[in-house]
Amino acid sequence: MGWSPLIYKFVDGGEEPVLLDMALVRAVLEPHDVGDPQLTVGEDGGLGFWVRASDGSEAEIFAGGQGIEVHRPHAGGVWGIVAELVSRLGAVVIDPSRGGVVCGAEEHAHLPAAMQDDATVIEMTGEVLEAALMGQGRNAAAVARGES
Repeated sequence: MGWSPLIYKFVDGGEEPVLLDMALVRAVLEPHDVGDPQLTVGEDGGLGFWVRASDGSEAEIFAGGQGIEVHRPHAGGVWGIVAELVSRLGAVVIDPSRGGVVCGAEEHAHLPAAMQDDATVIEMTGEVLEAALMGQGRNAAAVARGES
């Protein structure tokens, strides 16, 4: 069974996520896609990518309409690709295993009020995002806050 963080974008405290810029999703992910290009766009218009970072870490990423699923991400550089995607979209990451939200400071203000108190605000880099979601080691909270 895989663990799959979810990416959504909220605007002005709205309760529902907004539609994502699929052209931007493609621009960020296509350079890292090692899958079959003919399978990138699904019959429903959704996008699917098999993303590999330079260190060999991988994730399958599926995007459609209002959300993105990062399926079975490995530890390592793939988190940098995910963080870039989240940052460029102005989005947030939801950890389905605990229901928590991880986001940058600017995106925090756009979350629905019910999500703001429990959100973890981080510097949106691959290392910090990975630590915030995966809780690596004793210093995960400090790394998630951007501290060394």
